[in-house]
Amino acid sequence: MAIPIGGPAQQIAYFVPDVVEAAMQHSAIYGSGPYYVVREIPLTTCLYYEEPAHFVHTSAYGQWGEVMIEFVQQDSAERSCFTDLYPDGAQGMHHVALIVDDLKSAMHGFEDAGHPAALYAEVAPGQGFAMMDCVAELGHFIELYEPSEALLGVYELVRASAQGWDGSDPIRDLSFS
Repeated sequence: MAIPIGGPAQQIAYFVPDVVEAAMQHSAIYGSGPYYVVREIPLTTCLYYEEPAHFVHTSAYGQWGEVMIEFVQQDSAERSCFTDLYPDGAQGMHHVALIVDDLKSAMHGFEDAGHPAALYAEVAPGQGFAMMDCVAELGHFIELYEPSEALLGVYELVRASAQGWDGSDPIRDLSFS
């Protein structure tokens, strides 16, 4: 059964022990960047397979050609969809992100196809995202979120900063608050 997901992948994300180190390496090897680091991203809601959870993470966002690259490090010790895929300090490609018109509808489509929400979280009330468990089929998760002014603003900032970037100042701080 086809899952109605909308447009193409917007982002490829990797789970790593240190986002700054990973971003610096990727930038040096592939020319991606610059990277915007958001530390200890606050979540107002967090569910791990529908159960209340605590998940603290830091992310670095940079542009690589037409796609955003995200590096994610987990700052909390609790089990998560990140440590499920990469336990004991392992690292690798974790998810592909899609922007969908209706988050709840897209989540239901994935769930109906046998891909539960491993993580549902909100960075602010009503600004949610979900990690759909497609590991058995694809080897990674699919992240879903709706377009919002804040989300699209981050994508535009990252994309615009990469245009004509000379390689200087590859790591930059950003805050979501």
